[in-house]
Amino acid sequence: MGSARLTTDPAMIGSRRRAGQPERTDTLPQSLDMNDKKLDKLLHRIADALDRQAPPTAEFEDLDDKADAFIWHAEGERLESVAQVNRVDIELLKGIERQREVLLDNTKRFAEALPANNALLWGARGMGKSSLVKAVHAAVNRRAEEPLALIEIHREDIPSLPRLLSRLRRSARRLILFCDDLSFDGQDASYKSLKAVLEGGIEGRPTNVVFYATSNRRHLMPREMIENERSTAISPAESVEEKVSLSDRFGLWLGFHACDQDTYFAIVEGYATHYGIKFKRAQLQAEANEWSIERGARSGRVAWQYIQDLAGRTGKRLED
Repeated sequence: MGSARLTTDPAMIGSRRRAGQPERTDTLPQSLDMNDKKLDKLLHRIADALDRQAPPTAEFEDLDDKADAFIWHAEGERLESVAQVNRVDIELLKGIERQREVLLDNTKRFAEALPANNALLWGARGMGKSSLVKAVHAAVNRRAEEPLALIEIHREDIPSLPRLLSRLRRSARRLILFCDDLSFDGQDASYKSLKAVLEGGIEGRPTNVVFYATSNRRHLMPREMIENERSTAISPAESVEEKVSLSDRFGLWLGFHACDQDTYFAIVEGYATHYGIKFKRAQLQAEANEWSIERGARSGRVAWQYIQDLAGRTGKRLED
């Protein structure tokens, strides 16, 4: 059977009309053109949706700009600059003078391209572990010829650390990689990738990167998890050793412990003086003590929360 031929010849159209045949015009090409447009729109929508799900990998030229700090987003493998870092002045961190000097010296050496250690800041909650990392970074940058970049990686993004480091290795900047509240539970095996990256892998840690982490746990594992390994493993000593050896990858261990009452009062008074809050010492201490009793703890965090409450009640803005 022959194929139908399209025509625009009036005589041919007229003969078909007289013969009772349907007219064949150029409606078929128009229909195809409309379908092509619909298909094109649909393909664009699919491409846009895929871009939203998996955006193009960001280049790391961003590290060469003037931003001091960045946040690593593992899902899109990109760095997001931070316009203003949430931190306090290093002189306001009371009760942790020894830890402050050790970390400050280590960071200064790193900024000068000298050997420096990875650091694990562990211990009591609210005693200034993460605040110290951010404060030291700012203090060193005030005098450094080439400012350090601070990059925060979230705990859940640790499995992406090898990919991040392979890219940071290409940067000309010196970088502090920071993970706050680092710890591992249960059957979480991502600590193995962290071990290989920090020390012992084929490539090892890039010379332009140092890793600082904070944790409430000295060995980054809950005590009950370690004890369970001792009681159930076939070779308990080897099993426990394999897990706690992660903390050995940190050359510096800086312990933070709950402060006593005098240190707590010193922190409160330091904040009040710095922000120009007028106070009578006896009344300030009485209120601060009551505040700590209600919260069942004395720490730098509790002191700061009290200062925020006091500033709000007295109409004082906490601005440097």
